[in-house]
Amino acid sequence: QVKLVESGGGLVQPGGSHRLSCAASGILVRVYAMGWYRQAPGKQRELVATVTSDASTNYVDSVKGRFTISRDNAKNTVYLEMNSLKPEDTAVYYCNAKNKNMWTVYDYWGQGTQVTVSS
Repeated sequence: QVKLVESGGGLVQPGGSHRLSCAASGILVRVYAMGWYRQAPGKQRELVATVTSDASTNYVDSVKGRFTISRDNAKNTVYLEMNSLKPEDTAVYYCNAKNKNMWTVYDYWGQGTQVTVSS
């Protein structure tokens, strides 16, 4: 059974930093394309950052230079380091794992963790 468990959400002041964790079980994060998505109230879920199996990273423009996605293969965990946080970063953040072969697409989600940026 695949599980992605996010942790680290909370209340952060504008300009502050915070780190989210996504602990995976049932899959190896090093062979999956791992991503962080977020969904703010009344908005669609958006892709924030990804790290692929070859360790390539990609970010949505709004977080470039502020957020960093990383992967610890030994802990089978993916992180999202968030700096210079803004109120518009407030959202539920979800961890995602994607992979595919000739026959099957694998797409797993965590339960989400709330990040609120407010003074």
